[in-house]
Amino acid sequence: MSDFHPGQLVMVSIEGKTLGAQQAAFLRDNHIRAVCLFRGNLGTEDEVRQLTADLRDAMGDKALIGLDQEGGSVVRATFLPQAPAAMALGAWGDEAMTEEIGAAVSRGIRSLGFNWNFAPVLDVNNNPANPVIAERSFSEDPKEVARLARAWMRGALREGVACCVKHFPGHGDTHVDSHRDLPVVDKPLSQLQSLEFLPFAELKDEAPAMMTAHIVYTQLDPEHPATLSKKVLGDILRDQWKYDGVVITDSLVMKAIHDRYGHDQAAVMTLRAGADMAMALGTQEEQLAAVRAIGDALDKGTLAKARVEQACARLDALAARYPSHPDDYPAALRQRDDQLMRRAWAAGITATHGAKPLQLDQRIRVVTQRSVPCDGVSEAGPTSVDVWSLFSNFSDVELVALDDLQKLDWAGLPRDGRLTVLASNHRDRYGAQAAKWTPDLHLVLWNPFQALDINAPTVVTWGYAEGALDALRIWLEGQGQAPGRAPVRLTH
Repeated sequence: MSDFHPGQLVMVSIEGKTLGAQQAAFLRDNHIRAVCLFRGNLGTEDEVRQLTADLRDAMGDKALIGLDQEGGSVVRATFLPQAPAAMALGAWGDEAMTEEIGAAVSRGIRSLGFNWNFAPVLDVNNNPANPVIAERSFSEDPKEVARLARAWMRGALREGVACCVKHFPGHGDTHVDSHRDLPVVDKPLSQLQSLEFLPFAELKDEAPAMMTAHIVYTQLDPEHPATLSKKVLGDILRDQWKYDGVVITDSLVMKAIHDRYGHDQAAVMTLRAGADMAMALGTQEEQLAAVRAIGDALDKGTLAKARVEQACARLDALAARYPSHPDDYPAALRQRDDQLMRRAWAAGITATHGAKPLQLDQRIRVVTQRSVPCDGVSEAGPTSVDVWSLFSNFSDVELVALDDLQKLDWAGLPRDGRLTVLASNHRDRYGAQAAKWTPDLHLVLWNPFQALDINAPTVVTWGYAEGALDALRIWLEGQGQAPGRAPVRLTH
């Protein structure tokens, strides 16, 4: 323990697209070995490579540089070939393609210097009201989630980037987003084992890391969210399942944890419970508070030295197995990966409720939202300009772009013989008012469960990357197919 420092067990975030002298000194002085980067940290590809090189210089050869590059709406390196959302892959269901997508994702981010990806998502989205998972999940069927996530991870790992499956023990059946409040799931162990637990249990021997969920499972531990629960992380994951990979928390700045415990107390509690690394994002003061709290707990004997030694050993092994070694991403390989991802997006396009392509000479009115800002988890949604581009080859199209699509006055739309196409480009479910809307065609570009809110012919893309929108445009013009089958129920 002579060379141990509590900062080795804390992952932090940084400000800006470059590593300034002050931030580099902070990392060195506090022996930080792990940083999570977000969209705001990523400039050009050359700038990102320089940033990760500077991080390695500051943190050493055991550096862990992570990001969320799931695919779909949750990607940080938006300039790389854009992978389909998990549910788009679930709509096609092909293991071989899913494995190649995972490999392509890792190739791209490895070339930038990342060695840890917080993906794939193992949550089973069996709750259509879930405000944060939805298309990030492969399916509502836990066996399908396990099958496809295993394939995705197999491809990703072979390309030399560590995967971190999430969010143990399952975030798929919640009505609350843990970024905003503390969700509660009240299910007996038997139900959890057959649904939420199943993908994690199936992949526990292959996943090098797991991320915890900030959710209270009342029948497992009524007092603590899973992230801080010895009963969940210690008794179930470590002792019963014998999981010996790295366990990292989701961000402790999320309100489910931060507003109740703070960075400092939560960092100690999660290590005591069985986690190996606290994701203490936020301000440098908050990050430092977490580091100091761990040191204080060690000094006071409230956190066992054997526990932090074990955590350090696991993190060292992860960094050794998946080092941060950026390499070239040849143009030909990049193009091949881009084409792969476009094929995968197209394979997932799903038509429901009798949806059929339009005629190029039909008079059409397209109703959509003007813009959809980034919410901190997902990247910004498609704009009305993106939606308008879907109809560039149609001869007579009128665009109605609203600031808030939820406030659409359906009865106020003209009745002039135009076909009305509603393009849902935002994430939130519609309220009860939408049950009275009657579009001739509903384009669901993000949250598939919006198909349940409006009874109309519907096409679901599972996301809005360029590959998804191109495939939808081709379908609208009658030149392409919609071969996908929904991996979740989209009918009442």
